[in-house]
Amino acid sequence: MLKPIIEFCASNMHHGTDRVMKQLEANPELEIIEYGCLGNCGECYLFPFGMVNGEIVAAPSADELFDEIMKAVGEQDAEREALDRLIDDL
Repeated sequence: MLKPIIEFCASNMHHGTDRVMKQLEANPELEIIEYGCLGNCGECYLFPFGMVNGEIVAAPSADELFDEIMKAVGEQDAEREALDRLIDDL
């Protein structure tokens, strides 16, 4: 199975996403990437966010963002497994 890719915008670090990124980097099952800009300036200015496999995940605070990212990773894994089972049944 491929590692989930979690992307962060360097310009969003003022919301505390740098701490979230460091927490996630400790998990060897995740691929963490930091970019100078992810092109989501509206979100970047307003609240902490990251991208999980290309989907925006945001939260009111950096602490909540960690939980939302892990939730999104779990949901995407479950969806992928369900699709794999469906394909195997065909």
